[in-house]
Amino acid sequence: MIPDLSHDRIDRLRDAFRAAGYDADGVVELLGPEAHVALGRGEPVPALRATTDAGPLGTLVRLFLLGQAEPQAAVEAALAPLPLTDAQAAGIVVADGDRLRAGLDVRPHGVGDDSWWVVSDLDSDLRGGRPVEPDHVLGVGHASLSLVRATSRRPVGSVLDLGTGCGVQALHASTHAQRITATDVSKRALALAEATFRLNEIDVELTEGEWFDPVRGRRFDMVVCNPPFVVGPPRTDFTYRDSGLAGDDASALVVRQLPAFLNEGGTGQLLASWVHREGEDWEDRVSRWLPPGAGVDAWFVQRDVADPALYVGTWLRDAGYDLRSPQGVQKAGEWLDWFEDNGVVGIGFGFVTLRRTDAARGEVVCEDLRHAFDDPLGPESDQWLRRVDWLRANASAEGLLAARLVTADSTVLEQVSEPGDEGWSPLVHRLHRTDGPGWQHEVDELGVRLLAGCRGALPLGELLELLAMGFGEDAEELTRAAVPVVRELVRHGMLVPAEWAGGAQ
Repeated sequence: MIPDLSHDRIDRLRDAFRAAGYDADGVVELLGPEAHVALGRGEPVPALRATTDAGPLGTLVRLFLLGQAEPQAAVEAALAPLPLTDAQAAGIVVADGDRLRAGLDVRPHGVGDDSWWVVSDLDSDLRGGRPVEPDHVLGVGHASLSLVRATSRRPVGSVLDLGTGCGVQALHASTHAQRITATDVSKRALALAEATFRLNEIDVELTEGEWFDPVRGRRFDMVVCNPPFVVGPPRTDFTYRDSGLAGDDASALVVRQLPAFLNEGGTGQLLASWVHREGEDWEDRVSRWLPPGAGVDAWFVQRDVADPALYVGTWLRDAGYDLRSPQGVQKAGEWLDWFEDNGVVGIGFGFVTLRRTDAARGEVVCEDLRHAFDDPLGPESDQWLRRVDWLRANASAEGLLAARLVTADSTVLEQVSEPGDEGWSPLVHRLHRTDGPGWQHEVDELGVRLLAGCRGALPLGELLELLAMGFGEDAEELTRAAVPVVRELVRHGMLVPAEWAGGAQ
């Protein structure tokens, strides 16, 4: 059933939220830091205590964030000027005996200075532990937030949010895009996304259809996509996660088709999953997804690999299944059987950045970044593409050797030594980048000396000649060994062109 979220009802709901102060800052101020953090951990009692006798704002927090049934008079006062009959007709609230509880999840979502409201369906916890419906519209979850952090925020003319769901990615796109188009195959998702955009007074073109069908023949400066990437048998239990395609075919489809919908120099950023099979390299697998013959730069970042049992259990619990129930046992068994029949030993998850380029040959890099780091990947993806451009412009060894390079300020050196008869003997020289994804590279003693000398004063070729003379090495052999290492350090932002030093990498 599609909720009747008319423009008038949404406009009145916005007025109610503003009057009550029901926004990201207002909620934090009401709850206080300790109760707010506890609520993030799934512990509601401190928030329940903080919202007692807290007026309309307290009622809205208890109703929408804590899943409480509230007195009708309190809900009516909190939602004014939206009439209670309209709120019930729209499914925003539903009867629970002589009280009312939330029928939709309507919550503040804030990042930095930006704050919005997001309209979605109630998750399993707020549904009393019952499984969600097949057309469930997911709210602001870990996956959507991870894509938010991994997406570039460079100013662009047009953005396509493919499979918008409740509209989270489009909300964030509104901070840097002039025009936004959002698609979804689900009528319910489009209705809730439209309510989200209306509530926040953001103009978004909404279109219905599968995958890229609604925008055939169009191109955009940026495409963002949080697709139904769950890996498994070809079924559609839940539209928000299941594509109806087998295995990782949904992720492959988006990667293969997306570049055709980009303007020259445009970028696409998406979440994706891929299977790991015994004897198959995941890097080869995802690289084959790229469209043949197209000029595409691609950066595949693997953030996690789950074993099949953990993967199945996680997604079934996410949908609200009791894994001990007959239905849960049946679903898990069918899913694990499919993995076993198809030789799946693990499921990789990560981010993909694509760029349409006029270069004869695109740069395709797959990296395993399963270590912990805090910095978002969005800014790093911009700089990664910038460094790809620089390396492409200096593709020849002569071009690289003529460049003046600087060791980035964020690059530090760790040395591991062992005790010996004559003191400490160095075992390992390891470079760390202290920002971004926190890359690490081991280098030898000559590599340490080279980076110490990269201060932008001399071309790389002259530095290598000086090193060869000082350590009695053959200059040609040293140069031949150093060039690929230097390229990798530039790619990872540990060495930067001198003209970039002092600014963004």
